Amino acid sequence: MQAFAKLPASVKPGVVTGQALVDLLDNAKENKYAIPGVNVVGSNSINGCMEAAKKYGGPIMVTFSKGGGQFIAGKAADNTDDKASLAGCVAAAKHVREVAKYYGVPVVLHTDHCQKAWLPWFDGLIEANEQYFEET
Repeated sequence: MQAFAKLPASVKPGVVTGQALVDLLDNAKENKYAIPGVNVVGSNSINGCMEAAKKYGGPIMVTFSKGGGQFIAGKAADNTDDKASLAGCVAAAKHVREVAKYYGVPVVLHTDHCQKAWLPWFDGLIEANEQYFEET
């Protein structure tokens, strides 16, 4: 079932970044559709989102939060300086990067709201993302 408008040629199955992400968002605006974003707390909810996107014609935004990241790492993990929350979000993002292409849908990695007090957590996500792209 294809529920969305035809996607731009630059948008491929898997995690969408860079110009392809701009093209996807522009396409959504031009064709007046929303891309659902779902807060996730583990690989089960991540996979459920991607499965729904596949069934109903994706794309999807997989959304991480500070608390969700800590839950993914495990509530007993040391979260001093948001270490566990960051590790959980990074691990989940790596999971999405590894499996999203097998669902055949474009996936946008996204963060939930971030209040001012949580900016160090958000900075940690940016650093992890920069490190990922340096290594790939």
